[in-house]
Formats: sequence, C-alpha cells, structure tokens
Amino acid sequence: MTDPALDPTDRQAVAVARALAMDAVEAAGSGHPGTAMALAPVAHLLFQRHLRHDPADPGWEGRDRFVLSCGHASILLYTQLHLTGYDLDLDDLRAFRRLDSRTPGHPEYRHTAGVETTTGPLGQGVATAVGMAMALRRDAARLAGAAPEVTDRTVWVLASDGDLQEGLSYEAGALAGRHGLDNLVVVWDDNGIQIEGSTDLATREDTGARFAAQGWSVRHVGLAADGDVDTDALDAALTAARAERGRPTLIVLKSRIAWPAPHAVDTPAAHGAPLGAAEVTATKRRLGVALAPFTVPPEVRAHTRRAVERGAALHRAWDEAVAAWRATHPERAAARDAAVARPEPGAVAAALPDFEPGASVAPRDASGAVIQALAAAFPRLWGGSADLGDSNRTTIKDGGSFLPEQPAGRTVHWGVREHAMAAALNGIALVGNDTPFAGTFLVFSDYQRPALRLAALMRLPVVHVWSHDSVALGADGPTHQPVEHLAALRAMPGFAVVRPADATETAAAWLAALGQDGPVGLVLARQGVPVLPTPVAVVREGVARGAYVVAEGADVLLLASGSEVALALAAREALAGRGVAARVVSVPSKDWFLAQDRGYRDAVLPPAVRARVVVEAASSFGWHDLLGEHGTAVTIDDFGLSAPAAEALAARGMTVEAVVDAALVSLESAGAR
Repeated sequence: MTDPALDPTDRQAVAVARALAMDAVEAAGSGHPGTAMALAPVAHLLFQRHLRHDPADPGWEGRDRFVLSCGHASILLYTQLHLTGYDLDLDDLRAFRRLDSRTPGHPEYRHTAGVETTTGPLGQGVATAVGMAMALRRDAARLAGAAPEVTDRTVWVLASDGDLQEGLSYEAGALAGRHGLDNLVVVWDDNGIQIEGSTDLATREDTGARFAAQGWSVRHVGLAADGDVDTDALDAALTAARAERGRPTLIVLKSRIAWPAPHAVDTPAAHGAPLGAAEVTATKRRLGVALAPFTVPPEVRAHTRRAVERGAALHRAWDEAVAAWRATHPERAAARDAAVARPEPGAVAAALPDFEPGASVAPRDASGAVIQALAAAFPRLWGGSADLGDSNRTTIKDGGSFLPEQPAGRTVHWGVREHAMAAALNGIALVGNDTPFAGTFLVFSDYQRPALRLAALMRLPVVHVWSHDSVALGADGPTHQPVEHLAALRAMPGFAVVRPADATETAAAWLAALGQDGPVGLVLARQGVPVLPTPVAVVREGVARGAYVVAEGADVLLLASGSEVALALAAREALAGRGVAARVVSVPSKDWFLAQDRGYRDAVLPPAVRARVVVEAASSFGWHDLLGEHGTAVTIDDFGLSAPAAEALAARGMTVEAVVDAALVSLESAGAR
C-alpha cells in the first residue's frame, strides 16, 4: 500500500484552511464559503505537492500556472497564498472583500501576489488557461534541447459546474483538444449544486464524455468513505495528469459543498452566503480546530511554509538547467532571447511599410502588410483569425501553422470560436513572452466582450484586428454590418479603439498599439480608401495622440474616423466652393485623444469654433462631448441594409451633400452665418 497523500499535519492544515475560509466570509458578511471549504484539500495538494511555484518570487519564469476559474471561491486561493508564504498576511484575510484590500471578492491580476489572472465571469478562467498552455507550448519549442524541468510547465485549473455550463467552455475545450495541450489540467468540482439547487435542474449532460469526445484524457475521482474528497485518488490523478502526453486532462472530482458543516453541507445556500456563527462553531468543532477566528497554529504554519523551501529548490534547479542549456546550445539561447524580447518603438517604426499617397488601399490590406513586416522583424508576434484569415489579412506568410506537430508555428487557426479566441489571447499575453493578435469581423466582437473586458481590467497588451467595419460591407446586409459596435467598445474603460483613415494611419495604429500597456482594437475598412498625403511623421504622432488636423480651416470642424475622413475631405472641397473654410480632423481613437492634455485637445479642436460635424458610418452615440451644443452628426443610427456598398452608404446618408448640409446647419446654429 502506498503512503496516504495527506499525513496528519497535512489534514490539520486543510482543516485550518477550511476554518480560515469560513472566518473570512463571516467577517466580510458576504462571500462564497462552500466551495472553498469543499476544495481545501485539493488546493492544499496542489500548492504543497504538484504546483511548481516559488512564493518568494511569484513571477518566476519557470513556474506552473494556477487558475481559479471559479473565481467566486477566491478565499480558497487567498488562504493557500497566505499559508504557503506569499505576501499575504492574516490581516489581508480579515479584510476580505473590503475597500482597497488585497483580497477582493474575485481574484484580480496585478492586485494580489500569486494571482495569475482575473477571474469572475464563469468559463473565462478555463479559456484563458488554454491560451496560457498554448503560449507555454510554443515557448517550450524555443527551449528545444533543454531538460524537461525547464520545458514541462503545467497550467492547473479549478473549475465549477458553472464554468463548464458556459458555452465558452465548449469552444475552449475543443481548441485544447485539437492542439493536444498535455500541459493543461482542469479539475472540475462536480458537486451537483448550484445557486438555484441541484445541477440536475439545468443539465444531465455527461460532461466527461463531452471532453473525451474533444480529445481530452478524462479521469474520475470519487468521495472518500467519510464524504470528504478522496485525496489519495486525487493525488494519483494529478500525478498521472502531469505525465499525460498528447492530451489535456479533465479530472472529474466529486465533492460535497461546505463539507463538513453539519447543516450547510450539500445546500445551495452554502454557495454564496456566510454560514452564520452557530454553523461555523459547530463546523470548527467537527474539524478539531480553534474556535477563535483566524487562528493558525505554529505547527501548521511551519508545515505549510515548507512550500517556500520547496519553491526555492525548484527555482534553483530550473536556473541551473537553463544555464546548462545555454552553455550547450548558445545559438538557440540567443534566438530565444531575441524571440521573447519586446521590440523598441524605434525598431517597430523602422519595420513598418510605406504606402504611396493617392493610391487606393484598403486598411485591412494595409494591416496585412504591416503584420508581414512586423512578423519578419519580431518573432514574438503571432496570432490568427476565427476562420477569417483571408478576410482579415491576419495569416503570417511562411510562418507555419501552430499545431501539435509544429508548436513553433505562428498562425493560429482558431476556428469559428471568437469568444475562446479572445480569452485565450489573454492567456498568451499573461505568460508574457509573446505579442498575440486575433482577427474577426467587427460585428462579431459582440461574441468576445467578456474576454475583452477582462483584457481591459488586467491591462493586457493584446491586439484585436476587426475588419469589415461598417455598412460599407454591402450586400451581406445588416446582420453583418456593425453600427452600434464602435460606441459600445469605446464605452469600455481601458480598451483603446482605433479606426484608421488610410493605410498610413493603419501602420501608425499598429506602431502605437504595440507600445500600449493595455488592449487595442484595430477597426479596419474592407474597401479601398485613398492614402492621404499627410507626412508620415505627422500621421504617426497624430494617431498616437488619437486625433490630429489633416486639413486646415477656421469656420467649421469636420471630425471623422476611418474611411469617412476621405468623405470629410471631399465635403471640405464642396464647402470651400460656398466660401466656408472647414478644418478636417481625423479622430482614429477617441480614447487616446481624450487622454491628452487640455492644451493639445484645444489646439486640435479650438473651443472658439463651435460649428462642428462628426462624420462616421456608425452610431452617433458617444460623440456629443466633442460636438458641443451646436454640433451635428452625420452618422448611422439605424441598422444597415443589403445593397452594394456605395448604395448602402448613400441610403444611410453617408454622402458629401449630407456633410455639407450638416455643416451649414451647425454654422447657423452657432451664429456663424
């Protein structure tokens, strides 16, 4: 018989972790104690035995990643971070869910040491972990020839019923199975309970069979005789999962929510509410722990803090193995260093292609040319599209496809999985060795919003390439013609939306995007637009600032983005024939423009010029702060229609005549005529 996974001191540590979870939720007056109590032995096994981590250096490059996809059980993670020696003390646990604490209601990246990603919306952690596993797989290819302890980095995930009920988990699971991500292990807490009652109310799906059909190894772990998690079986399953080759692993783990609380166990109420003082006391007596809140016996702390020594030893061994690899493979080491180095802005600028003024170039085509140029200069750039590579111009030529047999490939074939693509992009960025991008049509960004929002929350440097940006899509009709999307995306804090006017602005947008500490969405027209004669240096500075003057005039301001800048310039010529001098301002990014100082904004949009017109083939929503009291919008506040592009635009009022009329109305309103 093998030794048990947990010795008596381990079991005491698990009991203390359960008590800390109850105490923190009671002190906060809110929270989710049940899952944290049930999964305490799982988290203990991971953090003490299976997870390769260094509490003294949470950002150690050689670490595994741990993702708590069921982020509502955040206190489960916080207790382990405290017990294993991360920079999180008992006062932090006492401040659980309070203002400015390091223990917020859901784990937040950049906020708490040891938290690898922000989780909360169910399914996001699972899909983000797929991206992490992809990035680590690709980096392992760069480390070819290194010892297994260097390349064998595993992503461990704890997931709930809700995580796997979300449709995102289907997309992510299929993606992980196709790529054979054997460095990904998901432990599914199959406790049969969710907020409204038994999971049987909502589903009778054989979830394990679903994942097996997607190419996963599926292992089942039942309950121990006392009703607790079977830690011996789980330990064996986790060991086997790390050793699995060619497939990700799903461990179907049976647990009992809130175990061993005498009355709360197996109840929906234990999911999201404090147990109450009486139930906490009764449970602590069953566990054999101190009744006083937030008590950690010295012997337990000494035992769990062995993780610090274990982490230091793993860290040293990894450093030594990397040093040996560098000495044996200096060319590979140099190539890997170059591949993961973040390019300097000057180097990016030097790599950008030039475009001939006056030529008609679709911004999506210009973006494709930029991607090829950047890919040649920067090996860290990789990505792909949701089965729209040809349309988005996102395929890296000669870069190869990212596949199990070609893990260094640079083009990802995400399939029609926009949501998983966006979430996995976040995971790639979180690993930190790559600059990832992903493409689809702008209208399909709706499928991506939860992941986009998390990218903004975490300030992740990801680039989304959205083509087919307006009613100019034409005959495909209103289902594919975005109208409200720009306004909705611009409303998201921390997410920069950039809609370039021409090919030169598109290159400048890529340059600015790669320098951002946060996500950027490039919104690109499908149709050809003229390359404006504005000097490249002026364009690059102007795009980086979000708005700039492309043609001077003192009577009325014409503000436009994207392909409508050309329309505004044509209207300027028509207005000149009427004796009106119009200043045309390209506004590729309202987000970046509004972040500028007041002096720059007033120089571009002089407050004294109150006659203003916004020209954009999208909703007027969100423009009124720049329009002012006397401004007029030439926009589209209705859905599009199926027709050739020029006819569809004209039918929705995107014409020179409409812009001229709007300018005259605004001038009259401002008392300038």
